[in-house]
Amino acid sequence: MIKVTQPFLPPLEEYQKYLEQIWEEKWITNGGRFHQELEHKMSQYLGVEHLSLFSNGTLALMVALQVLKIEGEVITTPYSFVATSHSLWWNGITPVFVDVNPVDCNLNPDLIEAAITDKTTAIMPVHVYGNPCDTEKIDAIAKKYNLKVIYDAAHAFNVKQDNKTILNSGDLSILSFHATKVFNTVEGGAIISPDAETKKMIDYLKNFGFENETTVVAPGINSKMNELQSAYGLLQLKFIDNNISKRKSLTELYKSRLEKIDGVELINSNDNITYNYSYMPVFIKESYKKSRNDLYDYLKSKDILSRRYFYPLITEFPVYNDLPTASKRNLPIANMKAEEVLCLPLYEELTEKQVNLICDLIRDFNS
Repeated sequence: MIKVTQPFLPPLEEYQKYLEQIWEEKWITNGGRFHQELEHKMSQYLGVEHLSLFSNGTLALMVALQVLKIEGEVITTPYSFVATSHSLWWNGITPVFVDVNPVDCNLNPDLIEAAITDKTTAIMPVHVYGNPCDTEKIDAIAKKYNLKVIYDAAHAFNVKQDNKTILNSGDLSILSFHATKVFNTVEGGAIISPDAETKKMIDYLKNFGFENETTVVAPGINSKMNELQSAYGLLQLKFIDNNISKRKSLTELYKSRLEKIDGVELINSNDNITYNYSYMPVFIKESYKKSRNDLYDYLKSKDILSRRYFYPLITEFPVYNDLPTASKRNLPIANMKAEEVLCLPLYEELTEKQVNLICDLIRDFNS
């Protein structure tokens, strides 16, 4: 069976060495030395100054909203994983859904201003599949209306635009290191913040609000990354460039084969963007002779697992579909993309032979 994704696991013997040190020191959480080392090395690698590690990306989103004191309404996208909107719900914030653009499935900045009300306090866009949002337009709108911007950058590990990281955009950016991501710590995440003072408050909030042994400065939560995850992450950093290079080669092979098939649409790449090749999304258009769901089932019958990601839209789930901005009439592009998308297998150990097999099946199924 060819899976849709598969986590990269570092060499077990190398991880064993870290575990031996952890067992010897008996310090397994609360900002141990591997945690501190990973924060430092990852900041250097990503080109950011202030990074706070978390046990997962969802808790990082929730803390980001707390540290900026976001309330009321937040403009966001329906075309994302539910963690984006769940983080708002858990903070008592109403998500206001705005449609995406048809080019890269990101939040359409041209539709944001019409959705702003006197209750709007922030914008939460998502860099979908690691494709950068139009950060200049979004940040300009935020400045005009005095709104905060929190970028859900779960897919955007080390993505750059004009050789500069996109993680410094907005007020905060949030990363995910879940097992399905191009860089993983099994579970994990991070917040990128603009200054030392903000990082300090984030670090308080992720540890119950403790400033020191006897002082709690805010009602925080427990969302610290432990030493086992941190050590695992340090090993991942050693292999990440090679892994992204492998993904790039496989993506280029996919694109060279699939762009010749009528009815299979790809997201165009831009020369000024450095991608991380996290996902391989295709969009099955009407000119393809079978439906997206038919192709999904056909590949599955051949022991090839793909994923309709993101489908259904967040706005289709009961907790959100009664909101006024969740109507299909309000979100025509997002609904279209959700009905067309299929993410094909992509991971480091996938072979060119397997990619060619998948492309052959997609081609032949269209005949």
